[in-house]
Amino acid sequence: MRPELSDYAHLSGGKVREIYQVDSDTLLMMATDRISAFDYSLEPEIPDKGRILTATSTFFFDLLGRELGMPNHLAGPVEDERIPEEVLGRAHVVRKLEMIPFECVARGYLTGSGKKEYDATGRVCAVPLPQGLVEASKLPEPIFTPATKAEQGDHDENVSFSHVSNKLGAELAEKLRDATLAVYTTAAAYAQSRGIILADTKLEFGLDDNGELVLADEVLTPDSSRYWPADSYEEGRVQPSFDKQYVRNWLTGPKSGWDPSSGMQPPELPGSVVEATRDRYIEAYERLSGEKFSHWPGANA
Repeated sequence: MRPELSDYAHLSGGKVREIYQVDSDTLLMMATDRISAFDYSLEPEIPDKGRILTATSTFFFDLLGRELGMPNHLAGPVEDERIPEEVLGRAHVVRKLEMIPFECVARGYLTGSGKKEYDATGRVCAVPLPQGLVEASKLPEPIFTPATKAEQGDHDENVSFSHVSNKLGAELAEKLRDATLAVYTTAAAYAQSRGIILADTKLEFGLDDNGELVLADEVLTPDSSRYWPADSYEEGRVQPSFDKQYVRNWLTGPKSGWDPSSGMQPPELPGSVVEATRDRYIEAYERLSGEKFSHWPGANA
């Protein structure tokens, strides 16, 4: 008999995830169907999004374990008997960790906040880059560009490697950088083999009771990564993507009538945007994993 979700104490909630206490050593991490952009939670939700994120993370935790021997926070499979029926397929039982207070970002291409910073300074997170790069330029090599973890409603702030080193110590900072770049390099090569470019990704790490660095939270999902179709890649323009960039584009376009700097809550997403966003998330998972989304517990593909 599976437990009810109400059997677990609710510990915290974020833009997408809810965390519950399972026991003294483990947590239930549940991905909702919520979607956020520009640090706002949007309405309505994207159907099946939580299941897609969970399926994608499950796939990549396994791949990175095989390819890199990268330890992760999973304490059981996606069908674990400790997961309530009502959230089966969109939750993991995970180990408790001492979480690292930085987002660990790896970039292989110039876009987003990195592009804005480069245009202003010629650098990204104090990493100097060649002159003349444009939107979607491939970088000479992947770079580590950490950021602070913002509270909901606030912006993550890009910081330098030296800032991380000063806060955490040189040894741990170097481990974070090396692990982040190893994950990115491995995942980018794999994605390329599936016809997809991994432009950048955001990772989170924690320390276990032995002080070992452990990959945590979500990994290489369309929420935490920029995925572009390789066959249409063209330097110098914004790329079509398999993530929530579609939502961002609608919000900043003329049809929404909304200004991100207005301080006003964004408008509701129209049904066509919700459906197209769901389709993009599913396509990303299926192309990357080679599996049909409907194979996952509780999926409504």
